[in-house]
Amino acid sequence: MKYNKTICTYFKLTLSLVFIAFSLNPIKAQTQQEQKYLLELGEKDSLYSDILKETRIIYIDFPADYNPNKQYPVAYILDGKNFLPTLSNVQSFYSGGFTPEMILVGISNSQNRTRDLTTSKITEMYGMPYNFESGEAENFLKFIKKELIPFIESKYPVTNYRSLIGHSYAGLFTIYSLLNQPDLFSNYIAIDPSLDWDNQKLLTEAQEKISGENYSGKSLFISLAGQLHMQNSNITIDNVMQDESDFTLFARSNIAFSDLVKRNEQNGLNFSWKFYPNDIHGTIAFPSIMDGMVSTFKWYQMENTDKINSFETSKEELFNIIKYREKKLQSHFGYLEAPYPEDLLNMSGYMNMDMNQIEKARMYFELAIKYYPESANAYDSMADFLEAQGDISNAIKSVQKAFEISRDDVYKERINKLQKIKN
Repeated sequence: MKYNKTICTYFKLTLSLVFIAFSLNPIKAQTQQEQKYLLELGEKDSLYSDILKETRIIYIDFPADYNPNKQYPVAYILDGKNFLPTLSNVQSFYSGGFTPEMILVGISNSQNRTRDLTTSKITEMYGMPYNFESGEAENFLKFIKKELIPFIESKYPVTNYRSLIGHSYAGLFTIYSLLNQPDLFSNYIAIDPSLDWDNQKLLTEAQEKISGENYSGKSLFISLAGQLHMQNSNITIDNVMQDESDFTLFARSNIAFSDLVKRNEQNGLNFSWKFYPNDIHGTIAFPSIMDGMVSTFKWYQMENTDKINSFETSKEELFNIIKYREKKLQSHFGYLEAPYPEDLLNMSGYMNMDMNQIEKARMYFELAIKYYPESANAYDSMADFLEAQGDISNAIKSVQKAFEISRDDVYKERINKLQKIKN
């Protein structure tokens, strides 16, 4: 049987100096061992930016069953040197059944992080002098749009279906990107975003944009950590909005933005918000990446699996389920995408052969060829089916097609064996 056993996974299916330090630099220095682990995920790459006047490091992570001849959706994660491993781990568990297989791009922000990710220039923060370079989000977004995305799309097999993920200042930047370049990405995941920046300046600017723009086809996931007030444990999610101190401005900004989005459902934005009472700013990224990805791609999850798994379901009903999923994926991605992995179609074909449900088996093998026309294995599997039905002539033609695609001598040998059977 020519299907990958990993297919089974598809169905398993405060203000305080401490707080300021979190906001300024929430990323801990990595050990050499951690960096070695990161680089083993995929490829380290770089490009020189004329816009930023510097070289920018990026990290590329590929799907487990990466096929260079296939194009994949792409997810960009800011602070990629630190968070790409988490995103990669989430994808290793959830991709295929809950999220699509994707190429992941980690953007390094280890240098000039505050400059690039903050949305306006400031000279003080909460009444204290602020001497860091800031407010270049517009320029950094220009770099992503005009240099990074074209670089990725010219070098790696990605589609124009993109997601953006960011934490803290990078979460602020993620929301800034949605408000100012909504067509650049399809999905935005903002993890504990620093919407308190510059006395909630972006929140103020969002009032008109959120109500007036059309965000149909876009999604936004926002999370909030449980450390609502660093000096008063009596402040909870139920009463934090009644507190007017600077200590709760970070949390209140997050909630106020979320409430603004909820009041403007007419703009078509697919919005989710989640509070993590047991996490702090430094730990919330891990669960938020997982929940954010699953929430963002809820529409991708397989439907009618009970009927697909039942041998009682008619061929006609199965075909309609498959075509429905094909149209659903196309409406979200904006291009034709195979509704199921090749392995799953192949497996279903062989299982129905074993159950002597011949027409269902034929349908699955035909669909595997339709959706994966450049797969030698799809044609070879069809040859198995045809040989089992005694149709040796067409089995030979199918194996010949597999050989034309792969030039693998194993198919030559099989053609010879089939020729002997035929004669």
